[in-house]
Amino acid sequence: MRNLKIYGCGSALPSTKIMFGDQTRYRLGDGQTILDLAEVAIKKALEDAGMKMSDIDCIIGGMATPLQAIPCNAALIHERVAIGMDIPAMDINTTCTSFVTALDMAAYMTDCGRYNRILIVSGDTASAALNPNQRESYELFSDVATAFIVGKSDTDSGVLFAAQKTWSEGAHDTEIRGGCGLLSAFKFSEDNKEDYYFDMKGIKVLKLSAYKLPGFLKESLEKTEMSLDDIDIIVPHQASKALDMIMPRLGIDKSKYINRVKELGNMISASIPYALCDAIHDGQIVRGNTVMLIGTAAGLTSSMVILKY
Repeated sequence: MRNLKIYGCGSALPSTKIMFGDQTRYRLGDGQTILDLAEVAIKKALEDAGMKMSDIDCIIGGMATPLQAIPCNAALIHERVAIGMDIPAMDINTTCTSFVTALDMAAYMTDCGRYNRILIVSGDTASAALNPNQRESYELFSDVATAFIVGKSDTDSGVLFAAQKTWSEGAHDTEIRGGCGLLSAFKFSEDNKEDYYFDMKGIKVLKLSAYKLPGFLKESLEKTEMSLDDIDIIVPHQASKALDMIMPRLGIDKSKYINRVKELGNMISASIPYALCDAIHDGQIVRGNTVMLIGTAAGLTSSMVILKY
């Protein structure tokens, strides 16, 4: 086990609430940015942990989408909450599972003594690149920010196991092709504007996930010599309404996992940490619980962390 404790967490929703039938989504309002939400979430996390920014010795931006081409998102977060301090800031990006990967990496860095208190910030501006002509994705996403403070523990809490796999045959099933090095913003035109929107081939993603995830979960549990019965609660990526189709395929009962898709939608990198933070604050997760964080992301990537809270 890699020693790691969650000291506090916070989250923030934007001002605009949209209904698509019985599905609730949140989108940034005029003049709002994801940095505004991140700042609120960080303040809440610090209060929850009983800490100040001066107690933090590393900032990780565990986010799926860049706020600017450069610098990294974490530097822009740093500017909001730690300007004048020399706290190192870095990004860790596995798109929708960025928080899970960041938590995994943070456990290594705190366990070896490199850092003592790490701030992980996740959240994305999904609405900036949604294609109104692609209904399945346009009605799925929310703009949300979360913040977690983790660090060296004086208890038996920590990361029991972590794993990640990527199957790049799904690399182009969830993507935004334009705006970066392969298709720069300067090449935008009316003829290729669809390349600058988020593009998701939902059925292909679902099929590949359903094919790969059972083996990923089985192999991971075998390595830990654990079973699903040893897990108190599972916090999956809130990918879509298909969550209730995928989880039974993994042998996971509905009472065992958190599903917030109807109320919040897919929150990209904030999906897992938002649901995790809510569960902690609601008392659904208590000290001593064994918690599994698991999800899929563009790539196609799957990430998992099993932790003792």
